[in-house]
Amino acid sequence: MQDIEAIGAAIQQPPNGPAQTVLITTHQNPDADAMGSSLGLAGYLRKKGHRVTVVTPTDYPSNLYWMAGNDGVIAFEEKLRVPVSQLFDEADIIFCLDFSSLDRIRELAPMVRQARARKILIDHHLEPESFADLTLWDPEAAATAELIFRLINELGDKDLIDVPIAECLYSGLMTDTGSFRHSNTTGNVHRMAAELVDLKIDVSTIHRRIFDNVTLDKFRLLGYVLNEKLKVLPEYKFAYIMLTDAELKRYRSKMGDTEGMVNYALAVEGVAMAAILIDRIDEIRLSFRSIGDFSVRDLASRHFEGGGHRNAAGGRSKLSLAETEQKLLEVIPLYQQKLLETV
Repeated sequence: MQDIEAIGAAIQQPPNGPAQTVLITTHQNPDADAMGSSLGLAGYLRKKGHRVTVVTPTDYPSNLYWMAGNDGVIAFEEKLRVPVSQLFDEADIIFCLDFSSLDRIRELAPMVRQARARKILIDHHLEPESFADLTLWDPEAAATAELIFRLINELGDKDLIDVPIAECLYSGLMTDTGSFRHSNTTGNVHRMAAELVDLKIDVSTIHRRIFDNVTLDKFRLLGYVLNEKLKVLPEYKFAYIMLTDAELKRYRSKMGDTEGMVNYALAVEGVAMAAILIDRIDEIRLSFRSIGDFSVRDLASRHFEGGGHRNAAGGRSKLSLAETEQKLLEVIPLYQQKLLETV
């Protein structure tokens, strides 16, 4: 579904006409693609003459605060419910980026549903919920940032992409492809990256800001995880990590500190699938990664109310951490043959 022409018409600013009020939102615990695509789109729409606000369902990691437009982002919290709800009520257009289901935006979901605004979904996850008026959806896209770039390009506005917008879009593309090493790294991905680099963005600085900006507490948590919490089940080619709320507090874990930890489990020799289970008090959050043709999305969707991509998915559980671990260990044998065949 690619309503690019209709989206272009929706955001077209009439000559000397009033600016539209545009709201952009993305999923909870936003990552670099969520924030990069949101802030990149915001920068573009402001150049088109619109009034734009980015609202996130939760805060996000501080290593993303450098992106252009970050100072104007509103991270939802309960004390902001009334003013945020008013923003949704007053919006002419609401862009929903990098999520396929409204339950991914938590308390913002009813505000989107009830808003009179025209709703536009731009996303690359599977099975999008049918709530938007217009959609730019492509599960073959590596990142939502790739779709924002496609939209701007096909609307003939590539000349509006300046360095700050390019930095945002490049960040989303770089991170969602695992620094261009995952299987979703296509020729189109490299061509987009090349066009952004040609705008004179500093790719080394972008990479350093996102990946080489680690607190000492996060390093100590990672050391603890690798030494004490990583479990490998070679009979299933499976490895997993489990973290309690007390352990997170012990290492003063902040938003984003566990991001990417599951990849260390997947990097173990002979492992085809990895998972991390994190106690978030109100629920257990699970993140899955795999290689080859093994679909963690199917596993997450079937057993843990989740979804995502074939090789990267998430899920949740209302059971205790120990009970969730037990359930996972009961599920894994069901996939033993597929895992053993995965290379």
